[in-house]
Amino acid sequence: MGLQTKIQLIKRKKSEQWYVNFPSAIAQAMEFKKGEIFEWIIENKYKLILKRKTQTKSEEKKKL
Repeated sequence: MGLQTKIQLIKRKKSEQWYVNFPSAIAQAMEFKKGEIFEWIIENKYKLILKRKTQTKSEEKKKL
């Protein structure tokens, strides 16, 4: 599945923050949960990997 999204930038006097918003279809397919921890991995300047740090309940069931 491939969906496009825009990168957002909020500039403040002393800092800036960058945001990536996930479309609802992707968040649902990935079973994102509020407060879940992920890690960003830079493979190269064209590929950014988002890695879940914990397993979802459905992933745990698949292992059994």
